[in-house]
Amino acid sequence: MLGVAGKQCRGLPVGARLQCIDNTGAKIVEIVMVLKYHGTHRRYPTAGIGDMVLVTVKKGTPEMRRQLVQAVIVRQRRPFRRADGTMMSFEDNAAVITTPTGETKGSDIKGPVAREAAERYPRIAANASTIV
Repeated sequence: MLGVAGKQCRGLPVGARLQCIDNTGAKIVEIVMVLKYHGTHRRYPTAGIGDMVLVTVKKGTPEMRRQLVQAVIVRQRRPFRRADGTMMSFEDNAAVITTPTGETKGSDIKGPVAREAAERYPRIAANASTIV
């Protein structure tokens, strides 16, 4: 089955809180809006690995708190299917704060990063310690 990608399972609705795993000063972020999401009437927008979302910083340094920033989701607890048929899930939900073009704002990423997010955003792959 060449060229058939695994259907991306979106496990994080608007309002979900994520760990921020870079060194920008944010610790906990909350999803406010999923960018480039085209849903159905009355359906909650949801995001999955590799999606860019608009988040608000809930916990972190005083300069970072209460700011609206863009982030990319790099881990989710909800199991998702990969193109080779394997099911994959992580222990927590995590995101990395980025610029609108996909450049990371921090210089270090703690913990593993999903391969789907690393393939889509090269700067995240460059700063990641491990890619799973």
